[in-house]
Amino acid sequence: MKITGVKTFRLQHTLPHKIGVSTFMYQTRDTLLVKLTTDEGLVGWGETAPLGGVRGLIEDQLAPLLIGQDPRDHRRLWRELWGPNFGNGLAVAALDLALHDLWGKAVNQSVAQLYGGRLRDRVPAYASAMNYVEGKSPIDHYPGEAAALARQGYTAMKMRIGGDRPRDDIAAVAKVREAVGPDVKLMVDANGAYTIPTAVRVGKELEKLGIYWYEEPLPEHHYAGYPELADMLDIALAGGEIVDSRGAARDLIANHAFDIIQPDVSLCGGLREWLFIAEMAKLWGVWCVPHCWGGAITIAGTLQVLALVPDATWSRSAEPPLLELDAIENPFRDKIVKKPFELRNGQIDIPTTPAWELKSTRKC
Repeated sequence: MKITGVKTFRLQHTLPHKIGVSTFMYQTRDTLLVKLTTDEGLVGWGETAPLGGVRGLIEDQLAPLLIGQDPRDHRRLWRELWGPNFGNGLAVAALDLALHDLWGKAVNQSVAQLYGGRLRDRVPAYASAMNYVEGKSPIDHYPGEAAALARQGYTAMKMRIGGDRPRDDIAAVAKVREAVGPDVKLMVDANGAYTIPTAVRVGKELEKLGIYWYEEPLPEHHYAGYPELADMLDIALAGGEIVDSRGAARDLIANHAFDIIQPDVSLCGGLREWLFIAEMAKLWGVWCVPHCWGGAITIAGTLQVLALVPDATWSRSAEPPLLELDAIENPFRDKIVKKPFELRNGQIDIPTTPAWELKSTRKC
């Protein structure tokens, strides 16, 4: 089998109104898909965020390395993809996902089977929801949204903070806690909103409300300040969604920047790199819970690595990893798959199929 073509697709969907996080508002969902074609008719699909010239890098620099190659030579190709691009984890991740798609189809096995078999058949999912909405106050719409998610079966959910005054955000979090009760895991994501003094004040208030983790309260650039912040708080600190390689992850883990590290399969170099980071994190007792904010391909790949990663510890009561499932309108998640991802009793079944199970892509 030989790769005969590499093509990218920039997709964008307009939302009905502006939503956002602490640092910016947006009205579109965007993603970059990559398609690998072969001389045997098999097609592999990958996905990443359309940032930083990644599309040009894939088309101009990395595609020529793949043309004429056997996609099953994954280990060699993956190493070569890292070579000429100065470590662009986004570009490698998109192609890595597509290569895994082809590899699984070629041997009729799921990714989990390729790596020795799954450890679980389903995984708990948390709703990544409760974003800022233009013209609305979080205290007015977060509690109702949280209650609706709980009725859908979610037993864990995450909300955005950091865009309003700390006391207003804390009041909204408290109302969400009242709306869903004490048994639902609640997480918050500040998206780099705070300085250390503010992050400490907010973190201590979140501790009182029983928040499960406190995600990326400080700016994400090199995650400076996180080890110091971790020493000042008891609440679990989570972060690392923009980690782009095992090297970057190793420094953060060894410096105790996070209690929970969150690499993304579509950003950190792909499935193999994510698994390496997860195993490395276990050596330091750091829990690896993937960031997942994309379309169906990113979710499908994330589910496969979640099938492979063990529970946090050997304890009989150890927690399994969680799937982040965003609750924002997203046709790239819902309309390109043959079978939508369905929440049942707070969990998502992990597919056993050898492909990402996309709908017909003949028009692409």
